[in-house]
Amino acid sequence: MLSASDLAGRLAQDAEAVCRHYLSAGRRAGNYWLVGNVANNKGRSLYVHLAGPRAGRWTDAATGQFGDLLDLVRETCGLVDFRDVAEEARHFLSLPQPEPVSDLRGDVSDASPVERPATERARRLFRMTQPLAGTLADIYLRERGILRAFTHGALRFHPSCYYRDLITARTTSFPALISAVTDAAGAITGVHRSWLDPDGVGKAKVDDPRRALGGLLGNGVRFCYPVTDPVPVLAAGEGIETMLSLSHVMPGMPMVAALTANHLAGFHFPPGCRRIYIAADADAAGRHGVEGLSRRAQAHGILPLVLSPELGDFNDDLRWLGADRLTASLKAQLTPEDAVAFLTA
Repeated sequence: MLSASDLAGRLAQDAEAVCRHYLSAGRRAGNYWLVGNVANNKGRSLYVHLAGPRAGRWTDAATGQFGDLLDLVRETCGLVDFRDVAEEARHFLSLPQPEPVSDLRGDVSDASPVERPATERARRLFRMTQPLAGTLADIYLRERGILRAFTHGALRFHPSCYYRDLITARTTSFPALISAVTDAAGAITGVHRSWLDPDGVGKAKVDDPRRALGGLLGNGVRFCYPVTDPVPVLAAGEGIETMLSLSHVMPGMPMVAALTANHLAGFHFPPGCRRIYIAADADAAGRHGVEGLSRRAQAHGILPLVLSPELGDFNDDLRWLGADRLTASLKAQLTPEDAVAFLTA
């Protein structure tokens, strides 16, 4: 049986080739490969030994992360299950597929868990991201009329996020918009990934370019959302782009994207909530989410108010009708108090 140590050893035999493939933003300096971090950003914080008895061992001086090249493959590709890490390593080494692999290493301290809870995996992935401003994800959102997405801390960018086809099991990677799913206290419970076309022409050309990971029920992707103060008024809906479109013209209103109709229906209300605006989607699943959340809001003594787009959704309204028309439409649907407090002039 081919062990993890065996795979790591084979990778270490050609450590520079591994680095050039997975850490292409770096460069060789003597017997080291230098790069910014495992997200493949430019810099010198992370160094990989290329020769000698420690060939293949790496350390990130800024974060304290360290490991062998198998760990590096896992980190740079955003992998979690060891079988996926092993498959990626075998593919790089052009080894026969499949070959049984065990994650048994001589030193227990070097061992990587075969499986991690989804929330931990989500937090790990979010730590590997970079700020949104100026990235392909920022450009993608700007093309959809969302110009200030980079101001939201919940949104980040991953230049090469792991993607696995659920039918063929083939693995690859694409740039991705990564959104943090958080609870009412601001703790990350999951992430949402939107894979993007590397050529900058929309989403990646895969069957399911959007996937969520981690604890979603009751939580969501939050914008302009205080984690310490009461939230008397907020808006909630399914899609990230839907809520970002509303936030574009109501930048001060706390908002949450629950990601699916079922999760919208089960969203946990914040303390002190008096009114909740529910962004409607024009389909059966969307109506189910709106109705479910409305019933629960009323049971909690919270006034539910439905916001309806003129076109298919609020991003369509923003893109095709413009911000002024969207503002006027919302003004007619908000309470006078909230229209004055939250709508842009």
